[in-house]
Amino acid sequence: MEQIDKTKELETKDIRQLLWKYALPAVISQIIASLYNIADRIFIGQGVGPLAIAGLAITMPIMNLIHAFGSLVGVGSSARMSIVLGKKDINWAEKILGNSTIFTFVLGALFLSFSYIFMNDILMLFGATDDTVSYAKEYMYIVLPGMFCTTLTFNLTGLIRASGYPIKSMLILAGGAVLNVILDPIFIFGLKWGIAGAAWATTISMATTGIISVIHFVKPSSFIRYKLHCWTVKGYIIRNITMIGMSPFLMNIAAAGVVALLNAQLLRYGGDYAVGAYGIVNTFAMLTVLLILGVCQGMQPIAGYNYGAGHPDRLKAVYVLTMKVCVLVGIVGSVLGVAIPRYLVRAFTDDAELMEIAITATRYIMVMFPLIAFTIVNSNFFQSIDKPWIAIITSLSRQLIFLLPMCYIVPLIFESMGGDGLHGIWASCTISDVMGAALAAVFLYSQRKIFRKAMDNEQ
Repeated sequence: MEQIDKTKELETKDIRQLLWKYALPAVISQIIASLYNIADRIFIGQGVGPLAIAGLAITMPIMNLIHAFGSLVGVGSSARMSIVLGKKDINWAEKILGNSTIFTFVLGALFLSFSYIFMNDILMLFGATDDTVSYAKEYMYIVLPGMFCTTLTFNLTGLIRASGYPIKSMLILAGGAVLNVILDPIFIFGLKWGIAGAAWATTISMATTGIISVIHFVKPSSFIRYKLHCWTVKGYIIRNITMIGMSPFLMNIAAAGVVALLNAQLLRYGGDYAVGAYGIVNTFAMLTVLLILGVCQGMQPIAGYNYGAGHPDRLKAVYVLTMKVCVLVGIVGSVLGVAIPRYLVRAFTDDAELMEIAITATRYIMVMFPLIAFTIVNSNFFQSIDKPWIAIITSLSRQLIFLLPMCYIVPLIFESMGGDGLHGIWASCTISDVMGAALAAVFLYSQRKIFRKAMDNEQ
């Protein structure tokens, strides 16, 4: 009964110690996993050139779509498993494991088939030009199977963490990322494979982490593991996974659509270099976001378990602590992005024109990171306590509800005032961050009864 002992601490151990135990491995996992994208962009930027970086930036919406399906299953299944483990239902947890794996394979097969058939049309839709489409296509043809393995890994490592193995979850992701960093220079510079080398390094690394994740749940020593009964498809489990995972799924879908439209606007006002600059900024801006998401992932099993077990006081404690940590991370990211953007951008390119565009973009995009942290924490918290619709609206607000119209309206305002339309696009990101955080605050206030129960318990 080792696994029950592991999850029991979620309702008994000090919240600070628990968040540290679960968040630290998740944060490290997020940082190391981000090395996939960072390593590819650094080595491609230095070894292939600025147009290759622009081509890689075009693939970002497709990557977002892949992460969307990974989030749909991974976040939904891990959050649901935390809740049912809080109810001490091991049989149900094993059914979640089997059904989420089946769901991952079905969605992955459909997505890969569609992507290969319509690859050229998809890339052109997302802003590729005659100068960049060949780079994007060469990268995507190779990396797509590896991204399917990433979706599987995202699901299974989330379940590994939710079932009481946060450090093992971290080590699996870390191993794949380290392998990717090792293979990148060998394939790009040593074998002179160019952008294809980056794609092969990523694919091999992702496949490795997928296999190791499966092995964890096959081993007889794992308390929650693959058993015959867990392979029976249950509609209610798929629905539960889908409802909870719908928030990050729609957020990533919206991100893909918004980036496609944003790329079109960037091409209109700044050309291929503006698209490449946005790809650079997104790379290290996402590092800050991933730190915040890592802390939220550490919060998720604690919040979900205590919500299922009926401990609102512990629910409030983990929310407040998570918010403090994440806002602090956002402040640090904002200070770095505003104060020393040149040093951040220089790691990706030495092209003077591309650097100047990216430096300006960095200041606009990263200045409101404390508010982004506030929005992300609230969205993840509502996912954890089975309030999917609030999580969905909160997570969609910044990109779909606010950024989408702003990236068309604000550049026109800037131009009407004699300014630069490209600056208007960057400013639209800043404005949408403020508005998204305001909406998240409204939803948090509307759900204050959750914390009022905790205050009643404290009295």
